[in-house]
Amino acid sequence: MARPVTLFTGQWADLPLAELAPLAKTMGYDGLELACWGDHFNVQEALASATYVQDKHALLASHGLQCLAIGNHLVGQAVCDLIDERHQSILPAHVWGDGEPEGVRQRAAAELQDTARAARKFGVKTVTGFTGSSIWHSIYAFPPTSQAYWDKGFADFGARFTPILDVFDQVDVNFALEVHPTEIAFDIATSERALAAVQQHRRFGFNFDPSHLAYQGVDYIRFIRTFGPRIFNAHM
Repeated sequence: MARPVTLFTGQWADLPLAELAPLAKTMGYDGLELACWGDHFNVQEALASATYVQDKHALLASHGLQCLAIGNHLVGQAVCDLIDERHQSILPAHVWGDGEPEGVRQRAAAELQDTARAARKFGVKTVTGFTGSSIWHSIYAFPPTSQAYWDKGFADFGARFTPILDVFDQVDVNFALEVHPTEIAFDIATSERALAAVQQHRRFGFNFDPSHLAYQGVDYIRFIRTFGPRIFNAHM
């Protein structure tokens, strides 16, 4: 069965959407997966304005394009990360604030909840993104890393993301984690642990990108067979 092929705009955010949309059409894409940075999709403007989402749809439609998902990877990264000065360069100013780490994490969580609301208003069913991780830095197990240490990290993820996923559920939108180094889930085993940490929340699934798995030597076909119904979006 044919599926629409869309271009994720995250790597193109230096171009205004008005320039990228016609370019994507000439390259043969059916639509765009809009990144929530650059001028491609602004979560707060979408929520505050009576015309913002209509204007975005009109721009896409004028080039024969659709949108089936939006991506907020950069904000999602800050939800569970150990925040440092590097995060300032990837976050909106209102999320970074004064840079105090726990404040940044909480504002990032609130922004991701707002992303679900904005996606609903925009009429898309999937938000792709990252989660960050408080334990990724310990993956190379020296100094020795105990299971208790890992358990604490997954518990932190569950506590921070379950309220976010509850908002996604309220607005009937799915969150698709791009399984990726530096996230709470970066392979099959950690994806299973992430699902367990949010108690198999029905709004938590995956954005399947085999490139990240292949770089790590992970069987990306097995990933599909293991998590098929949880794969809400795909990057290739």
